[in-house]
Amino acid sequence: MTELESEVLPLPPRYRFRDLLLGDQSFQSDDRVQVEFYVNENTFKERLKLFFIKNQRSSLRIRLFNFSLKLLTCLLYIVRVLLDNPEEGIGCWECEKQNYTAFNQSTNINWSHIFWVDRKTPLWAVQVSIALISFLETMLLIYLSYKGNIWEQIFRISFILEMINTVPFIITIFWPPLRNLFIPVFLNCWLAKYALENMINDLHRAIQRTQSAMFNQVLILICTLLCLVFTGTCGIQHLERAGEKLSLFKSFYFCIVTFSTVGYGDVTPKIWPSQLLVVIMICVALVVLPLQFEELVYLWMERQKSGGNYSRHRAQTEKHVVLCVSSLKIDLLMDFLNEFYAHPRLQDYYVVILCPTEMDIQVRRVLQIPLWSQRVIYLQGSALKDQDLMRAKMDNGEACFILSSRNEVDRTAADHQTILRAWAVKDFAPNCPLYVQILKPENKFHVKFADHVVCEEECKYAMLALNCVCPATSTLITLLVHTSRGQEGQESPEQWQRMYGRCSGNEVYHIRMGDSKFFMEYEGKSFTYAAFHAHKKYGVCLIGIRREENKSILLNPGPRHIMAASDTCFYINITKEENSAFIFKQEEKQKKKGFAGSYDGPSRLPVHSIIASMGTVAMDLQNTECRPANSSKLALPAENGSGTRRPSIAPVLELADSSSLLPCDLLSDQSEDEMTQSDEEGSAVVEYVKGYPPNSPYIGSSPTLCHLLPEKAPFCCLRLDKGCKHNSFEDAKAYGFKNKLIIVSAETAGNGLYNFIVPLRAYYRSRKELNPIVLLLDNKPEHHFLEAICCFPMVYYMEGTIDNLDSLLQCGIIYADNLVVVDKESTMSAEEDYMADAKTIVNVQTMFRLFPSLSIITELTHPSNMRFMQFRAKDSYSLALSKLEKRERENGSNLAFMFRLPFAAGRVFSISMLDTLLYQSFVKDYMITITRLLLGLDTTPGSGYLCAMKITEDDLWIRTYGRLFQKLCSSSAEIPIGIYRTESHMFATSEPHDIRAQSQISINVEDCEDTKDVKEHWGIKTSHHRNSCSSDQSEHPLLRRKSMQWARRLSRKGNKHSSKTAEWISQQRLSLYRRSERQELSELVKNRMKHLGLPTTGYEDVANLTASDVMNRVNLGYLQDEMNDHQNTLSYVLINPPPDTRLELNDIVYLIRSDPLAHVANDGPSRKSSCSNRLGSGNPETRDETQL
Repeated sequence: MTELESEVLPLPPRYRFRDLLLGDQSFQSDDRVQVEFYVNENTFKERLKLFFIKNQRSSLRIRLFNFSLKLLTCLLYIVRVLLDNPEEGIGCWECEKQNYTAFNQSTNINWSHIFWVDRKTPLWAVQVSIALISFLETMLLIYLSYKGNIWEQIFRISFILEMINTVPFIITIFWPPLRNLFIPVFLNCWLAKYALENMINDLHRAIQRTQSAMFNQVLILICTLLCLVFTGTCGIQHLERAGEKLSLFKSFYFCIVTFSTVGYGDVTPKIWPSQLLVVIMICVALVVLPLQFEELVYLWMERQKSGGNYSRHRAQTEKHVVLCVSSLKIDLLMDFLNEFYAHPRLQDYYVVILCPTEMDIQVRRVLQIPLWSQRVIYLQGSALKDQDLMRAKMDNGEACFILSSRNEVDRTAADHQTILRAWAVKDFAPNCPLYVQILKPENKFHVKFADHVVCEEECKYAMLALNCVCPATSTLITLLVHTSRGQEGQESPEQWQRMYGRCSGNEVYHIRMGDSKFFMEYEGKSFTYAAFHAHKKYGVCLIGIRREENKSILLNPGPRHIMAASDTCFYINITKEENSAFIFKQEEKQKKKGFAGSYDGPSRLPVHSIIASMGTVAMDLQNTECRPANSSKLALPAENGSGTRRPSIAPVLELADSSSLLPCDLLSDQSEDEMTQSDEEGSAVVEYVKGYPPNSPYIGSSPTLCHLLPEKAPFCCLRLDKGCKHNSFEDAKAYGFKNKLIIVSAETAGNGLYNFIVPLRAYYRSRKELNPIVLLLDNKPEHHFLEAICCFPMVYYMEGTIDNLDSLLQCGIIYADNLVVVDKESTMSAEEDYMADAKTIVNVQTMFRLFPSLSIITELTHPSNMRFMQFRAKDSYSLALSKLEKRERENGSNLAFMFRLPFAAGRVFSISMLDTLLYQSFVKDYMITITRLLLGLDTTPGSGYLCAMKITEDDLWIRTYGRLFQKLCSSSAEIPIGIYRTESHMFATSEPHDIRAQSQISINVEDCEDTKDVKEHWGIKTSHHRNSCSSDQSEHPLLRRKSMQWARRLSRKGNKHSSKTAEWISQQRLSLYRRSERQELSELVKNRMKHLGLPTTGYEDVANLTASDVMNRVNLGYLQDEMNDHQNTLSYVLINPPPDTRLELNDIVYLIRSDPLAHVANDGPSRKSSCSNRLGSGNPETRDETQL
């Protein structure tokens, strides 16, 4: 060790580490060595290989030079043929020429004409030079591509042809007599073909473009045909020098006639060598050409599957959009195409579909229709590959629609694929507008950069929630977001179909107020004034505005909003103003001088608007009182003078009057209600506070002011069917709820379910109207979901399924008004198309029979399956509706399913109906925002919300929809947008008369057993099953009429049968009565309730329904009148009906009510302080948040 240390000398002081880092020039120059690193082996062979083969640009130049040489040799051969004259003599070079013309007349072949030609010296020199260059190049490439097997290189066809065409020329340099020897130089055409193929491949690599196999194959086929024709032409011409002495043109003519299988026979080879060459050429053509054609056809079929390319020239001169999907189904394709091309300005657009799967047979059949084949291009490819995005010319696209595959079992995985596609498109074409459909709300923030995003579960659950408080909201929104002509059902003989189809054509449009004839005259007036008078005069429904300086859309901002010329108006109408024709009967020359309620001078079509406006003239200005905005009745105005005077409606003021401004503050009204309740019921009632939910289950949820509990409920208290240490309630009856339940059946407690609760707990809903919500879940909810819902009042869950009767009874279904059946993710895909809804449909049909008084709202995967909801066998009316649907579909309607009774009544819904919302946003970029505001998903300060009111007998004095519009605008500043109407209808069946009579007899016998139901609250004990029915019949005409019909029919039948037959019939009736289907279902339910220990007093089975109960069910729009199978009801939605539409009893009017917080925010400080004091009495943590 000491010896080693003594051998290693220490560094001098000047070579310290600091000096090494800073650098010492003398040290570096003495000891450092510069080393060069080479990518390839630094040898002469490798450098040549890099230049001739590996380098794309240099090898391309070399192949181009080689291709040019081969073409030049073929051209020189043609020149030599044209200069050659066998009659001048034939022989070797510098030999005596001999003339064999006379000898050619014999049958022997003169081989001298075949072996020798007349080659001029300059031509020979050029050919030798080219041959020498080609030979050296060939040998060099053989040397560079040598990999150990020399025979593989030697026996290549290209090498053999090269040797045949070059070596003889090189030999003639050293042996001059052979300079006139015939050399088949025309075979260089095959070498030129080979060089062209390699050159095209190098060209694609050099310019870095995707190689087109189709182009290459077509090029190879054309070159093969040219080489065959050129080889045959030159070979036959040369061999026939010893025969007919054909010219080059005649030989070419013969080859074309022969290869085209025409065969005129006017030109034929005379000697056997040329005939043998023709046979060989035909055999080669029969082998080579079919192989080439087969490859070409295969590539063509593959190209048809993959779709080819969308050319750059077309992308620059034409407009196109790209549709990216995981798998393309025919329903999705037709929905997109019908909605996209429904707009006139999109007729010249092309649709490029980019899908990774092969085209479906049905899709292929549709895309072959001339209507779509000229405008739709299908490309098989992935959005994650830049090559496929380049094929679709994504960077030149007007928009890119990225749709999720909702039929996937794992919807989260489908969202992940959508997110990656959106990222890939944004990376490749950052300027292309993105329209993204996402399934799960928790994945929405990953695509925030997209121009428009539609979250399926958010919209679905919010729409289903509003269906419970505003009937048929799903139908209303679906009709608004579909493009329709309003011509559906106009040829139907039934009035409801014509009116329903006409109103379904209403859509949302926009226009700048300063450019609008509808709204220009209302500049400087209040929003409510403009809305009413525009509806009265033009029949359009103004629903919202957008300020120029503020990009937020406000629905019904209220009478305090003053209209400005720069405002953008959003209105509902059959068509947009730009497509409307204005016809005036007289010119408008004078200004209005009276109060706002007076009728305007000029008359404006439609006529029904003018007629409806008469009678809306205000006689006097009513002194209205402040009432809660959530009231569902319209007060009858006090009559002045005689009692025969018709009630009048207050005019809509041009400017808001603070003294009579309505509606009053919802916060104050509800606070007073709550205080009154707490005083009456004692301290046991839990006080609710208003605030923002503290925990959101996902990122990106819009904050909404809601009714909340002062303290979060423990998780154990959220379980409905199990008691805990905080309470011992184990069933819904024990809780003593004042309102009926809303039950939601779902597979899992997804984050989207949070959006079902929020609209039902929004701050603008009165506490008295809050319905308890029970979540019936197949799987246990996760902790984070319970953390999000534990702050809401009266929200519970339990585990169970809808196909289990015990689960339904335990969750309190007999105390529920609404049951929402959400489509399960695990059943969205099935082996057979459209079978994914089979289980849901059958389960819902069973619940309809078990609980006829229950409103069931069902979500289906496929809209076409809605015809099986409330299915009736042998129902001729359903058959007629089916024929009407087919006829409307043939007429090109986008809403062919709209006349199905379950859809029209809002009892069935499919999320695929909302796909058009994303498609419409391409033309109407505001549709997603307006839809979210209507559904309550977004809350913009100052924007109103969707609600409903019911027309009662006290409201029928208003008479028409136009007068109702004025009443609402003048009293509560509410904007009606439609009517949900329920009416009786006769459903004829195709059953035989005797069967109908027998069934009706059994039903009526059963109906006579029960007496009237005492209408009390279900929480209090009621009396059922009286023994007598006579008093009941006297009070209920419906049952009395049915029993009389039964008695008359029974008396008529008694005259036709003998006594034994009559006795047998009576026994059959008695057995039918005892074993009726309804009675069995009723007993089944009661037995299960007794088994579970549940009280049966709250169960209203079919046997206990009285006539008044039936009519109440009928008025709600259900097909529940089971006492008479032939008379029933139907419900439908009328969007923006004409002003002269008559109001009917039990009509439900859709309203856009102004935001009460907007009035609070604009009031004086004293009102603000009082409002905040009332809110501050709740949870102190939310006090700051509710002071808006």
